[in-house]
Amino acid sequence: MSSLQLVQATPFSATSPKTHYTPLQLQSLESCSNMSELKQHHSHIIKLGLSTNNDAMGRVIKFCAVSKHGDLGYALKAFDTIPQPDAFIYNTVMRGYLHCRFPRDCIHLYTQMLENSVFPNNFTFPCVLGACCHGDAVEQGRQVHAHVLKFGYSSHVVCLNNLIHMYVNFEFLEEARRVFDRMLTRDVVSWTTLISGYAQWGCVDEALRVLESMPERNSVVWNALIAAYVQNNRFHEAFDLFNRMRAENVVLDKFVASSMLSACTGLGALEQGRWIHSYIEKNGIELDTKLATTVIDMYCKCGFLEKALEVFHGLPCRGVSSWNCMIGGLAMHGQGEAAIELFMEMERKAVAPDNITFVNVLNACAHSGLVEEGRYYFQYMTEVHGIDPRREHYGCMIDLLGRAGMLEEARKLMDEMPMSPDASVLGALLGACRIHGNIELGEQIGKKLIDLDPNNSGRYVLLANIYANAGKFEDVANLRNLMNNRGVKKCPGFSVIELKGVVHEFIAGEETHPQAKEIYTKANEMLECIRSAGYVPCTEEVLQDLEEEEKENPLYYHSEKLAMAFGLLKTNPGEILRITKNLRVCRDCHQASKLISKVYDREIIVRDRNRFHHFKNGECSCKDYW
Repeated sequence: MSSLQLVQATPFSATSPKTHYTPLQLQSLESCSNMSELKQHHSHIIKLGLSTNNDAMGRVIKFCAVSKHGDLGYALKAFDTIPQPDAFIYNTVMRGYLHCRFPRDCIHLYTQMLENSVFPNNFTFPCVLGACCHGDAVEQGRQVHAHVLKFGYSSHVVCLNNLIHMYVNFEFLEEARRVFDRMLTRDVVSWTTLISGYAQWGCVDEALRVLESMPERNSVVWNALIAAYVQNNRFHEAFDLFNRMRAENVVLDKFVASSMLSACTGLGALEQGRWIHSYIEKNGIELDTKLATTVIDMYCKCGFLEKALEVFHGLPCRGVSSWNCMIGGLAMHGQGEAAIELFMEMERKAVAPDNITFVNVLNACAHSGLVEEGRYYFQYMTEVHGIDPRREHYGCMIDLLGRAGMLEEARKLMDEMPMSPDASVLGALLGACRIHGNIELGEQIGKKLIDLDPNNSGRYVLLANIYANAGKFEDVANLRNLMNNRGVKKCPGFSVIELKGVVHEFIAGEETHPQAKEIYTKANEMLECIRSAGYVPCTEEVLQDLEEEEKENPLYYHSEKLAMAFGLLKTNPGEILRITKNLRVCRDCHQASKLISKVYDREIIVRDRNRFHHFKNGECSCKDYW
């Protein structure tokens, strides 16, 4: 309750001039700009003997409860002076409670309203149902549903839409669907709420089925569904939906644009991303901070760093998220020094960094081997900006030290963490053990990691490769048996390449592509060419205990090699090949890619799970540090 005291007035006497507020004067209450003006009106209402008049007092309470210049505490004091408040006044106070995030008080007032025999109306239920959502009041929400039916609002679209929203909020999708199916009349909100609800909880196929039956679809429902497919990493289907949306002449707004840019990011579909960016510019769609960051992120992760920088530097106003995105983009492309320089510019512009900024700065150091710089900024973030290191920051430092071969220092730092290391921290140290051949520490960390993340096939594979490199094939076999017993399947590697706006996907060893025969012929030709340039297959990371000749065959047809062969087959000499892979690039493909770039005089940009590799003239931008 507010500490402000309710305005007190002298008692009304027979000798006082008896005037009345006209409707126009009552309306003037709604034009108040602050509580001082409101109190003057309230004082006059009391002097006129209208302090029990629901119409007059309802306007006072409305300003206090729901205006941004109001005072909920004052509204509650005024409410307590009214002998018989009507539904409008109850609804107004409930809205005030909800606006101030007091959902339980809103529900309690609704109960009080019923106890005082004041019937709720169609404005009551949306407010109370919203309070049930915010207050996680499941049972009360069910009771309010019964009241909607009892008080005769079973056909009121707004009330029923709020019921659907409430059930969606509680993830009671069957109940939400039942309310929807029983509606005699539905509006666009009804459809959108249900579709968004299915999408929100990952039931994207059911959301699509509802959309299919919708008589007229707008950009809101398209965005809800497209966003859901993107969030579930079903990028190809998101593109299919986007094409359908365009075929129906639905206007592309900034929300759909943002979702589709994220889909382009996921697939590495640069041409599609450029088309969407161009559409945004040509059609005057507001490039707010969030959308601008999404555009920058798309260019960074589709391998067009120059364009990302151009968009970033062209922004009239750059929020911290835009700076973070650009610093992170430079980091993943291995441009550590440039990332640090951009961070220094950020400070010169007086933009306060946050914890994500320092994750990106430390990542930049890790990807570029900048050990001293990493140590400096790890201390700097706390000493200068008061940001305590989180797991992510420790993970970056452990990754940096481990890659640099400082395994003992990395382990010591992990032991000193104020929180327990998670799978990403342990994974960083395990990866360093593989790089530097530390079997003892690798085995120790690998077993911990597998216990912590038992369903992630990558953890088993990384430890198995450490064993395989040490010739411990019995331990490799034991790990594979453990994977089989636990039903853990190795994640298949796939790579995508976009040509002329069409995304082509390749899986290692598969021949499902319509031009598979020509692609494999080109792959064999490509591999023979680089053999003459010194290529020797690197079989260290093949888990099977096979003869050397047998080990080579799987390596020949890794997904990125097939994507490169297709790119060479379908593009003109000198064109850049941009490829995205879902896993980390293996040593053999890394070495082969360097030679392919030299033999065919091509720049090849490969984005793997961790970073970008720019292959050119037989060298890689990572300088073999990945």
